[in-house]
Amino acid sequence: MKRKKQSWITLAVGLTMAALFLTSAVQAETVVTLWSHWADHETKVNFVETAAKNFEAKNPGVKVKITWYQKKALYSALKVALSAGKAPDIFYTEVNQTEYIDNNFLLALDDLITWENIEPWARDSWAFNGKTYGFPLETQTVELYYNKDLLNKLGLKLPADAQFDQAGFTDLVKKASAEGITPLAQGVGDRPYPGHYMTYQTLLKKLGKEDYGKLLAGKLSYKDPRVMETLTWIKELIDAGLYPKSFATVKLGESHRYFYLKPGAVMIAMGSWYSTRAFNPPEKGGQPEDFPLGVMQFPKPDSAACPNCKTAAVGGSYSVNAATKHPELAAGLLNEMATVEMGSRWLTEVLVQGGVKGDPSKITGKYKPYFEELMARNEGTEVFIGLPHQLAQGQCRDALIQIMNVAFPAGLIPVQDAAAQMDAACYKP
Repeated sequence: MKRKKQSWITLAVGLTMAALFLTSAVQAETVVTLWSHWADHETKVNFVETAAKNFEAKNPGVKVKITWYQKKALYSALKVALSAGKAPDIFYTEVNQTEYIDNNFLLALDDLITWENIEPWARDSWAFNGKTYGFPLETQTVELYYNKDLLNKLGLKLPADAQFDQAGFTDLVKKASAEGITPLAQGVGDRPYPGHYMTYQTLLKKLGKEDYGKLLAGKLSYKDPRVMETLTWIKELIDAGLYPKSFATVKLGESHRYFYLKPGAVMIAMGSWYSTRAFNPPEKGGQPEDFPLGVMQFPKPDSAACPNCKTAAVGGSYSVNAATKHPELAAGLLNEMATVEMGSRWLTEVLVQGGVKGDPSKITGKYKPYFEELMARNEGTEVFIGLPHQLAQGQCRDALIQIMNVAFPAGLIPVQDAAAQMDAACYKP
């Protein structure tokens, strides 16, 4: 009887110890949550998930939970979650989303990130009031891609400097339209920016960096003669059929397919992250394997102050929730991406420019010629940092999106009215 009682006591103690051990093990696992855009970008998903696995391996007891979204769905989910205090530790951000900073939703990262492996200008893009609020993973230059075969079909040859002058570009647009070919595949059905690429890249070249910056800052009028001259020329191109007739409804992904599949276009203006979609396998929406892709410079307007000027910007980034309970771990996950090794991996696998320093010489294979051409187009350029819709704020940003991104390129508003409305919303003499 005594032995039986002792065996029950031993069993009870054993079960209690096992329960405590299991409870302790469960409690020991810390979960770091990340919500991100790029649900349909396989290479970006692989990059982030690789960093997460490496981080977990170095931090036993820590689990990274990633939720992938399309951009609109992500923004809707974040709006609700941040207001309710239930947002993830890390989430996808873009530099124009200053409302996150204004509402104290983001943690300053200055003392948490290994910044020596980050491009300085990319970090500076995330600097607000002397603090850095974003980890700049994706960067871009604004490029003008073209179909080499279609250009040849029109009987045109790219100039030696890869840049048509104003008359040459006008001729290109008119010849393409006459042949029933869309000159520039573009659409604004689901984004606030593709429609302004052509207009503002031309304005940058016409005005030069300093005065272009003043225009975007509301310190130069849209009625400035140089601005009006440029807008008048762009309107001439629009009237000649520059954009698709479905411009207002074509979505971003559709504009890619419009360019390299059906119906086909001579050019597409896009951030250099174009390759992240176009270099997917054809069965996943990428361009055909033998597509004759080229990169030209945006055209040089007459009397251009800076014909070699180009816009660069930070795209997809990650920020840390100011309310996170795990700031060091969240930053640690981002630092797992902030190495030259991972920067090189971003280049070779994601096939797009990045804010993390990498080694371009590591790029090999069938896309090597593309990157060589892209680097050639960026050699010797003067870079202006920031896209118009990222730099504009408040009613000026709203006007830019509604007028210069949609109404003006769609041919719905004349030059004088566009300039007047932009001045009313932006100009502060």
